[in-house]
Amino acid sequence: IFPEALIGYLVGPFCGLLANSLLSTYLNTYFKEVLFAGEVTAGVNAFLTIFPMVSAILIVAGNLIAGQIIERTRSRAGKARPYILLSAVTVAVASVLIFIQPIDNPVFKMVWLAVAYNLFYAVAFPLYNTANSALVPVSTRNGKQRGLLASLVNMAVLGGAGAGSIIFPQILAALARPFPNGNAVSDVGEKLPGSNGYLITFIVIGIVTFIGCLAQYYFTRERVTEEGMLKTVAKDGGEHTSVKKGPTMKEQARALFKDKFFVITIIFYLLYQLSGSIKNASMQYYTLEIFGEQGANMQSILGIVGAVPMAVAIVFVAPLCNKFGKRPVVFAGMIVGVVGGVIAGLFYDDTVLAAIGIALKCLGSAPAGYMILAMLADCLDHIEAKNGFRCDGFGMSVYSAILIAAVPLATGIVNGIVSIGSYGTVVAYIWIETGAYALAAIVVLFFGVEKFIAEDKEKIL
Repeated sequence: IFPEALIGYLVGPFCGLLANSLLSTYLNTYFKEVLFAGEVTAGVNAFLTIFPMVSAILIVAGNLIAGQIIERTRSRAGKARPYILLSAVTVAVASVLIFIQPIDNPVFKMVWLAVAYNLFYAVAFPLYNTANSALVPVSTRNGKQRGLLASLVNMAVLGGAGAGSIIFPQILAALARPFPNGNAVSDVGEKLPGSNGYLITFIVIGIVTFIGCLAQYYFTRERVTEEGMLKTVAKDGGEHTSVKKGPTMKEQARALFKDKFFVITIIFYLLYQLSGSIKNASMQYYTLEIFGEQGANMQSILGIVGAVPMAVAIVFVAPLCNKFGKRPVVFAGMIVGVVGGVIAGLFYDDTVLAAIGIALKCLGSAPAGYMILAMLADCLDHIEAKNGFRCDGFGMSVYSAILIAAVPLATGIVNGIVSIGSYGTVVAYIWIETGAYALAAIVVLFFGVEKFIAEDKEKIL
């Protein structure tokens, strides 16, 4: 149904994921140039490098817990949708807390940041993202429809990243004037947005998140979950709904990690997501170091040339995958991405050639970006056919953990790489992702679950 696809799987997820998309791009800059501006000591630098990586442990744990909470939820609304509704408040509030500075003291700010950061990344966002990710596998068993819904959800993710690189550099630059707070300036002498500028921005983002999550809740449906609902008629004639008891966490983990196709898909996604997060976190460093005073404009240019191929690709990725299968289309995309990365890496300081290379790399990444949830859904159906139960909660918590934990891991990695000099920004922004795409192309060749789809459907029915 058109409204369900458009609002429930594109507009709603775009709003719900927007805060995370922007944080992955700007949070590291905020740490160094606003929150700890003038306080960049050895201790602060060590904190900013180590604390995101340590937080990754809590983030992974938070995602696993979120998956089990969702898997054990029994409600008439389903098992994932109730947490979309809850996230309308929790994600919005947690994202704003990061930018509040009650006391201007370095030690207090570190403590406050550690708490607020993990409230968002280890508590609020894992619950939303795991629920959001689980919606595609439980939405329908129709493979073509599921492929479309997966494309829309990932288009929402990429739309948030595009907004972060195209629109928000200009918004934050404008906020530096009306909301100054501190004396931070860029390498080319421009005043940077103060903490008040970031706070105002994320209050607005919080409102957008609230509205989007409400819309997503009301315009989605868990048809696969509904299959497990048993309707019984009581003596008084009333109808009651109960849900079959789900598998334990141990049973889910055993079923998932014994399945080679699920393991292959997770390795593929880890390469894709971590390298992409490193690219996003290093974009500002690359454009400022290589293009100097034109850095902000170049960031917007690269954002546009990256977003346009991705937007165009939405038209043909799903039809190509339906005709030829996900594996060959995703493989071909990864090869195109490698070619684009090599062009951008060799001509990293040439505005035109670097932009062409980035555009090709983004075009090549489109099939993987749009189809990853559909690939995982195919694996979950295959596992259900073999074991007789679904593992949506645990499976999507692993997926969500990679998505979220990639951001702090990338932050720590980028902080280390960019310190080696200007070419370190080129390595972080271009070469790491290019190498990851080459490895991912090899890995996806072993994604053979599609040949079992028809047989799996018959067994499940």
